[in-house]
Amino acid sequence: MPGTVRIGIGGWAFAPWRGVFYPRGLPHSQELAFATRAVSTLEINATFYSTFGKATWRRWRDAAPDGFVYAVKGSRFCTHRKVLAGAGPSIEGFLRQGLTELGPKLGPINWQFAATKRFDPVDFAEFLKLLPKAQNGIALRHAIEVRHPSFDTPDFFTLARRHRVAIVYAEGKGVPQIDEDTAGFRYARVMTAKARLKAGLQRAEISRYADLAKSWQGRGDVFMYMISAAKIRNPAAAQAIAAEVARGRTARRARGPEKAKRPGGEAWP
Repeated sequence: MPGTVRIGIGGWAFAPWRGVFYPRGLPHSQELAFATRAVSTLEINATFYSTFGKATWRRWRDAAPDGFVYAVKGSRFCTHRKVLAGAGPSIEGFLRQGLTELGPKLGPINWQFAATKRFDPVDFAEFLKLLPKAQNGIALRHAIEVRHPSFDTPDFFTLARRHRVAIVYAEGKGVPQIDEDTAGFRYARVMTAKARLKAGLQRAEISRYADLAKSWQGRGDVFMYMISAAKIRNPAAAQAIAAEVARGRTARRARGPEKAKRPGGEAWP
């Protein structure tokens, strides 16, 4: 059975989006609710730097509509270390902070490594062994984002498949572009938006990313995020790709993307 394609952005608190992505005058406290109705997934980036209490995770959960899914960036204290095999206590602490409060809105955890981190098959095998399959009765899905060319090797792909961990497909300056199915779901981070384009991408690029997402869909869920580059254009790019993926499925969707709505159902200004 085909998976669900979700196209989104990284984070939601970005001042230049106000008046571009967010309607002018929208209270900052309502930006998360707006974002979760404008795209189908968000990657929570703040968790790379800090931990948050359970009340915050519940607030994020309650701000989003049913069917919405967050991805979570793993802590740098787990990944940015010389010996990955020693990351166990940091991983346990990261998972205990409360992310399972998201419940069914919890998507994959993206463990991002430093661009200088090279592939060491023994040490990476030990790290992957530390990633639990569940936390508090909720199944966990893990993705690994590597940024050194030494990872573009069949040995790494085999290791990821053995542990059912997705390899993040990345497009951007200086990152290895690895397109391998290793976990039954796909995770992509696209860093190619251009500020001069209203939608961030050329028409051909939008079609290519939509086709790429649909090509992965037959093997499981797809999470694609517009990240970095011309960040001000990322919401528009994500929405354009999502509309292209959905094009033709129903007459309603063919008429164009729906206006984001408030939790009560009325349209945002």
